[in-house]
Amino acid sequence: MEFDEAGALSGMLELMKKMNRTISIAPMMDYTDRHDRYFLRLLAPHVLLYTEMMTTGALLHGDYQRFLAFDASEHPVALQLGGSEPDKLAQCARMGEDFGYDEINLNVGCPSDRVKSGRFGACLMLEPTEVGDCVAAMKQVINIPVTVKCRIGVDHADSYEELTHFIQTVNQAGCHIFIIHARKAWLNGLSPKQNREIPPLQYETVHAIKRDFPDLTIVINGGIKLTSEIEEQLKHVDGVMIGREAYSNPYWLAEIEKRIFSFDTNETCQRETVIQKLIPYIVDQLKNNIKLSSITRHILGLYQGQKGARIWRRYLSENAHRQNASIEIINEALQHARNII
Repeated sequence: MEFDEAGALSGMLELMKKMNRTISIAPMMDYTDRHDRYFLRLLAPHVLLYTEMMTTGALLHGDYQRFLAFDASEHPVALQLGGSEPDKLAQCARMGEDFGYDEINLNVGCPSDRVKSGRFGACLMLEPTEVGDCVAAMKQVINIPVTVKCRIGVDHADSYEELTHFIQTVNQAGCHIFIIHARKAWLNGLSPKQNREIPPLQYETVHAIKRDFPDLTIVINGGIKLTSEIEEQLKHVDGVMIGREAYSNPYWLAEIEKRIFSFDTNETCQRETVIQKLIPYIVDQLKNNIKLSSITRHILGLYQGQKGARIWRRYLSENAHRQNASIEIINEALQHARNII
């Protein structure tokens, strides 16, 4: 497949203008699957959603239709890929575009042993030329944005000069949007969870990248848990990506919609209203033999901070996994929560 270069660039720029990158939800393995993304979209009409990381091997040799399937309501939604071979990434990027994704994102930030052994993720920050080759290969065959999610450094390769060299090299290959986790990654000695917590956050490093590369779109990620923190970050960068807090406390997104996007959530995003909107989707999924617990695990935190939160979580956790669990489990959980709230 070949594209006219000028037409491709024009189309990409037009799409970038339409896509709102102010707030996005991080790609999280075992969390941001299609059921979670459908739920989050009900709470947050304006945020950019990301899939879990999908490896090139899984897509090229597995059930790619199942992996890539998503609901149209999820737009705008980006596909995150894991890999280091330009030709395979190009094939998968083209598959993602054909499926209707709005962006292809390359994972250059995950520090897990499994990712490192596959020569992708954070270890690729040590090979900026190779990352550039991957970006160039994908851009050659698709007409949607190719973005990179990375760290501020890896192991002892954590100087600002090394980070700017990485950004420059990958930018020259055609990437104009970087999502930067404001922590370095330790490839040895720390688990993925520890890598999200132990290396100190260095927001100023990401701010400096934006100052030094003003024409690039820079999105900051890492440790942001309050709307006031989002507002402060947006004074320095183009966007904020939030992760675990959006999953454990999803109703925070309703506050973000109101304060960041000035979107009136009083009626459309009430907790019970969101669940009522989710029910038809759950019914359809149950008809397709999806287990109820595969969906309810994503909504356990909806009432966090409310009096009914514990009974909501407990009732769903104890009952949704049962064989032949039906939509009545949701209705009963709602009723229990109502009685307490």
